[in-house]
Amino acid sequence: MIHIVFENANIQALETAIEMDESLQGTVLEIKDDFAVGPLADIYQTEGYQQRRDWWKNVLTNSPYEDQLDIVDDKLTVHQLIQQLTEDETQEVWIWMGQNAHDVCGYYWLMSQLKDFAGRVQVLYLNNLPFFNEKGNIFYPTHLHEIQPKEFLKAKKLARPITLSEFEIDPDEWKKIASENSLVRFLEGGKKIVAKEVEFFDKHLLNQVSGDSQKLNKILNATLNKMPVQTGDAFLVWRLKELANIGKLSISGDWNKGWKEITVQLAN
Repeated sequence: MIHIVFENANIQALETAIEMDESLQGTVLEIKDDFAVGPLADIYQTEGYQQRRDWWKNVLTNSPYEDQLDIVDDKLTVHQLIQQLTEDETQEVWIWMGQNAHDVCGYYWLMSQLKDFAGRVQVLYLNNLPFFNEKGNIFYPTHLHEIQPKEFLKAKKLARPITLSEFEIDPDEWKKIASENSLVRFLEGGKKIVAKEVEFFDKHLLNQVSGDSQKLNKILNATLNKMPVQTGDAFLVWRLKELANIGKLSISGDWNKGWKEITVQLAN
């Protein structure tokens, strides 16, 4: 059994659950790219892949993740996955996803490449489902890593094969989403992904910026804590830079010394 997740934080939670249940034994792979943001046109072609890579290179410049660009090679991960499935016909894939655009976009990107293995690809979509938190209260997680490992053992009952119909319809839906080539994608419900303007998250950033100079990390933390829908911190910092470029914000400090050296305020 091969488990697929779409966020690094999900790996430990799932691996802990696997230790509790022999029936879940298998390796955990991560699709590292966040397909909920950035260009997607011709994503499976060399030109489209390179365009996306160049965009990420720009976004990650002077970020704590700048050196991670070369680590992300999801194409190689999928190539090796397909090789394993081809060589071992008893092997199954379980795709785990939470109710968020990051996971759902990752699902679309991945499953569109696995049609040849229909019947051996299971999906576990924890969509609008209640779980118990550490205090014993019911909550509705949007990300897998919010779930206690022991609760994953209940979730495994939700595993079901991706149907032939889904293997026909979902890649077409993904193709439509990719052709829109917006830079932000939003989960409306179920698996419905809609395109949003690149400024979609700007209002949440601007709510935390004032006329007084503040540390970038403080603004980031406040924004991420209050945003109803999450996105990556590197994307938000890129948006702050873009807002400064059009004169809405004033940014000071040496980017080469890292985010901790940067201050942000509203432009005069």
